[in-house]
Amino acid sequence: MTERRPGEDTFLAAYDPTAFPPFALTVDLAIFTVRDGLLTVLLVERGDHPFKGYWALPGGHVAHGRESAEQAAVRELGEETGLDWTTVGGHLEQVGTYTEPDRDPRIRAGLHVASVAYVALAPNLPLPTAGTDAARARFWPVEDLSLDTQRAAWLDRQPYRGDAPVLAYDHALILSHARDRIRAKLEYTTLAAQFVTEPFTLADLRRVYQAVWGSAPDLANFRRKVLKTPGFVVATNEHRAVASDRGGAPPLLYRRGDAQRIDPPFTWERE
Repeated sequence: MTERRPGEDTFLAAYDPTAFPPFALTVDLAIFTVRDGLLTVLLVERGDHPFKGYWALPGGHVAHGRESAEQAAVRELGEETGLDWTTVGGHLEQVGTYTEPDRDPRIRAGLHVASVAYVALAPNLPLPTAGTDAARARFWPVEDLSLDTQRAAWLDRQPYRGDAPVLAYDHALILSHARDRIRAKLEYTTLAAQFVTEPFTLADLRRVYQAVWGSAPDLANFRRKVLKTPGFVVATNEHRAVASDRGGAPPLLYRRGDAQRIDPPFTWERE
């Protein structure tokens, strides 16, 4: 905390916070997990205006004067997933800040609403329950949301006319940025290991890449990259008991290591 300067108390005593138009700060959360081999994201159906009946990213207002945006994100994660994110070990990072005046229709009532967006991911997240302002909540396969089309419609300020659930606010833009962030980071970081429950097999880990990228990396190259990156995974002395008609040794189980970067990176063969 900085030292108080002479005259500052007098300035603050005379300061009028109503001299500027109202401005609200919120957080929005792109909460990803892999379910049934698909990359899915948690969405809530809004039960109230604005955007009543639309699907949206979970989130909420930052408590004025009491918490930071990141603290609000952790709080909302707990409320939306029922998990204590500070102990569950899930990944959380900021995606960006979204401040377009027309992103929220409350600007027409004089309130400018800005949002700090976060991406969160963890394995085996529980089935969600709707919050106080949501009618329903569920995990949606990202591939079913037509994100690129919805994002283009938002950027052109045109209504989306497709078959996917229409996303509220600028959430198609936010969600597409979050998806692209994860896709890119799987190339040069060990982030994929955050999607699997420990202990896991290399096949489990490879399926994460398939879910996020839409195609699995070459098996031989994948094994070589993972095992030759110090600290990517740590082998246990345990094997997964699996029945196989072809015989062979059961797969070895691994845990996450402490490495964060992959060098040289994976090459994602984009379709």
